[in-house]
Amino acid sequence: MTKIVNHWIGGKTAEGTSGAYGPVTDPATGEVTTKVAFASVEEVDAAVAAAKEAYLTWGQSSLAQRTSVLFAFRALLDAHRDEIAELITAEHGKVHSDALGEVARGLEIVDLACGISVQLKGELSTQVASRVDVASIRQPLGVVAGITPFNFPAMVPLWMFPLAIACGNTFVLKPSEKDPSAAVRLAELLSEAGLPDGVFNVVHGDKLAVDRLLAHPDVQAVSFVGSTPIARYIHTTASANGKRVQALGGAKNHMLVLPDADLDAAADAAVSAAYGSAGERCMAISAVVAVGAIGDTLVEKIRERAEKIKIGPGNDPASEMGPLITKAHRDKVASYVANAAGEGAEVVLDGTGHTVEGHEGGHWIGISLLDRVPTSAKAYQDEIFGPVLCVLRTETYEEALDLINASPYGNGTAIFTRDGGAARRFQLEVEAGMVGVNVPIPVPVGYHSFGGWKDSLFGDHHIYGNDGTHFYTRGKVVTTRWPDPSDAPTGIDLGFPRNH
Repeated sequence: MTKIVNHWIGGKTAEGTSGAYGPVTDPATGEVTTKVAFASVEEVDAAVAAAKEAYLTWGQSSLAQRTSVLFAFRALLDAHRDEIAELITAEHGKVHSDALGEVARGLEIVDLACGISVQLKGELSTQVASRVDVASIRQPLGVVAGITPFNFPAMVPLWMFPLAIACGNTFVLKPSEKDPSAAVRLAELLSEAGLPDGVFNVVHGDKLAVDRLLAHPDVQAVSFVGSTPIARYIHTTASANGKRVQALGGAKNHMLVLPDADLDAAADAAVSAAYGSAGERCMAISAVVAVGAIGDTLVEKIRERAEKIKIGPGNDPASEMGPLITKAHRDKVASYVANAAGEGAEVVLDGTGHTVEGHEGGHWIGISLLDRVPTSAKAYQDEIFGPVLCVLRTETYEEALDLINASPYGNGTAIFTRDGGAARRFQLEVEAGMVGVNVPIPVPVGYHSFGGWKDSLFGDHHIYGNDGTHFYTRGKVVTTRWPDPSDAPTGIDLGFPRNH
């Protein structure tokens, strides 16, 4: 019998009533294993209504109550990390160790949320004028929503809702319909941890559900992670409806390798960052820029390592890389490799014909490596989101920097060098939101914020860290004067107030 994933509304499972369902496949076999209910407008409205009702009490709850729930949730998430990872592997396809890493990074944000009392401390200035004090405080927004991608079905929601509910908001999550089970399991664990009904809700679906969240008058803010075209749409639409928006878009992350770099370390890093999770990461390195005469040596070192990667089902402990999420995506990724030579690139490794014995129906693609890729090639211009690494050549650091900064994306970037001066210059001059120095995937720790520049971010706030806390709260300034009983009446003064 095919498994059915339903909504989670008001603290319990809510069976779909729209009659619409989407297929969820096992990427390693290509078989449909699950159906996910697609929400109607009415079902989205029910989730928002449950969140709105819960906010009446949760928004007034104490910090101690909120953090006690989050501490309990953290313990449950830690205890069930293998189970969550198995759900991710079954529906996304990434190998189990990678799925465990995803849960671990999500736990970092739960840790941050458990200490939210420090982040929500206000400010007080006394005696700004005679017997006048001024205080700044931050308060929750109300009902907020998260729309999350398929590539991190646990981690990205965990980047959002722990901070949101710690700040006193209630939450409606619309996870990817391609791998929805992890989100529902997180909801169950939150309920087990003691989160009141309606504070966290999950609705599944497609554009209809998304558009309703963007337009719903009771949703105060929307967080999104996904492709640039959809991020732009989310930002434009939600902003037009008066909502606060953080929309993280796509990426084309460059890794600059200078002639003085340790080329073995650089090759290890390039392979790990390009092909981990089959390249389905917004922080994947998809373009290596080799400076000077090192290009041939670096490409050969990358090729030697890439050819040894073991590709297979994510639940096989021997597998280092799994399949892609869908057959359609697999075919799209393959098309970039098939067209690369015609666009002027040298195809060093072509993984488009790769299959796995016993799993021939899976969404398999092997490692692809393209060298001397011109910037005009689609393989360079587009976010491929697959295991395809482009290598570009430049003669100087300046030429490489100009190339990177000319990209419309500005999510993450890295430099490999032994020269501290060059590294310092790069981190100041490169136009990207996250920079690694001899670190290929510079995803910040939880107490710093994650976010890019240019077409990789729409909105003013990055995600989690201090930016996350500020996004999920709004400031209020309170000016107070308590007159002394001996004060004489001051009388009427129509002039603009002055501090004295």
